[in-house]
Amino acid sequence: MHSKQNNRESKTYVQGLRQFGNTLPRGVKGILKKNGYNYSEIISKWNMFAGKDISTYCYPKSIKMTKKNNGALIVAVERGNEINVEYSKNDIMNKINSYFGYKFINEVKLQTFNTTSKKVKNKNLSVKSSRNLENEISKIKNKGIKNSLSELLNAMKNE
Repeated sequence: MHSKQNNRESKTYVQGLRQFGNTLPRGVKGILKKNGYNYSEIISKWNMFAGKDISTYCYPKSIKMTKKNNGALIVAVERGNEINVEYSKNDIMNKINSYFGYKFINEVKLQTFNTTSKKVKNKNLSVKSSRNLENEISKIKNKGIKNSLSELLNAMKNE
């Protein structure tokens, strides 16, 4: 047996063997103590817990654990679909608890978010810019590229 003095381990180990918990980085230990592995398991199996139709517009955002091991699952829901998730909260909670084998989640809280869809504005080419592009296209020596670019310019003009 030997003991190491240059690190934070004060225990002695046979032939350099250490406990697995001592080899983990500090940040990972904190996540594991807060049931972070359960959260990753919920994320990976979210389609199974929530169902395919509900999982298209919501996802698990986080888990808040109390000292009494009562967990609250926070689910981000797309605005307008809150009622569907509200009705299936108990079902989701029961599926998660039966998966883990103990009462891990006591409540499901909903947070809504807005979906932003970017609208593409139709920008027509001005006469001046189309003339500039025609001049640049006419300078190209390769006939195939010249024809392709002129067809593209014509299509952009017509839109």
